[in-house]
Amino acid sequence: MKMEKKKILIVDDDKEYLEELNEMLTLAGYDVTAISDSSSAVKAAQATAPDVVLIDLRMPVMSGFEVADRLKALTQTCKIPVIAITGYYTMKEHVWLMKFCGIKRCIKKPANPDDIKSEIAGVLKGEGSAVK
Repeated sequence: MKMEKKKILIVDDDKEYLEELNEMLTLAGYDVTAISDSSSAVKAAQATAPDVVLIDLRMPVMSGFEVADRLKALTQTCKIPVIAITGYYTMKEHVWLMKFCGIKRCIKKPANPDDIKSEIAGVLKGEGSAVK
């Protein structure tokens, strides 16, 4: 019996980085939807029902914090684990905001591909939050 591919929604306004993540995760066996427009992220999550959302925190129009908070507020998307990937918000002051918005883990850019895959595998297994 063939297992269904796990779905990942990636949201990042850096199109080059988005393409790299998309390719890496597709090659790792995931069904990937990649979007560069944060304002479309909630609709994309509703349409694709991903198993994990991987999101940049610092984007124009709507930040990753706002997207995560909106996903958390909707019945249809509130249980989808969100992993932040950022080069900016890593200071302790932002930890409470990540937890408030329902972000489970945070990966610092530039990220090692193995670390990204490991974090995704961790949330798919139901491991708790690693935002400390």
